[in-house]
Amino acid sequence: MQAKLTITGRLPGLNEYINACRNDPHSGASMKRVAQERVMWAVKQQIRVKFRRPVWITYVWYEQDRRRDKSNISAFGVKVIEDALVRCGVIHDDGWKYIAGFENRFAVDRARPRVVVTIREDEDAENDD
Repeated sequence: MQAKLTITGRLPGLNEYINACRNDPHSGASMKRVAQERVMWAVKQQIRVKFRRPVWITYVWYEQDRRRDKSNISAFGVKVIEDALVRCGVIHDDGWKYIAGFENRFAVDRARPRVVVTIREDEDAENDD
């Protein structure tokens, strides 16, 4: 089983989140909540399956340029996306038992920045502790 999700635009980076938390803890929490709600909206529109077995997730980050470093782009985004997938019931949990692994890929698309997330069941993984 497989599902694909496209999140239009770019998500905040880890540096933006850290700076928001430093300025005011409520600001950081608000940034995460807003980003997660945006992802949840996309999930509810695009994904109709529920995964019960461990999954492998591929993230393709399309940035409008190369200004942000790759770890800054993906670190906060992966957390927000996985939390949204759990809240929407697409995956049961984002712990080791339910996420076999993930990979990040990066590309530039000046006209259409976005994140494309592919979720597939990992047939080789066992979902026991």
